[in-house]
Amino acid sequence: MAQTELILTAGLSRPETTGQVTRGAARLLTALGHAPLLEVVLPNGRRADLMALSPQGHIHIIEVKSGLEDFRSDLKWPEYAPYCDYFHFAVAPEFPRHILPDGPGLIVADAFGGAVITQAQATPLAPARRKALTLSFARLAALRATEI
Repeated sequence: MAQTELILTAGLSRPETTGQVTRGAARLLTALGHAPLLEVVLPNGRRADLMALSPQGHIHIIEVKSGLEDFRSDLKWPEYAPYCDYFHFAVAPEFPRHILPDGPGLIVADAFGGAVITQAQATPLAPARRKALTLSFARLAALRATEI
């Protein structure tokens, strides 16, 4: 989506903005060859908005922020770090990016796709944790695919 303009989400409700940014970020991840899952519960009980497995086996967690109020009121995002190699924020085009901390990656997305604005810093997982998370990710994906 690097060459196209992102659609502004101003005027949408918080859930609508969250849905559009989540959809666009998931579409971007898929285009990059990653396998994304929405709303993944982590071993610490937190819920990642998006979790993706890269072709190389790296685990990415993407925290979707619908706006400034959402970012300021939700301070749990540092608790995701022990469960991913790369952590990113995903925001709408009009989000005030200057308030985001350094370190996490940044994805700007709308309902149709997104763009990686800043690469996330790598924090490689320990092999045992990577194996446990990858197995859990695969089982969740398989269970969601069958939906019996």
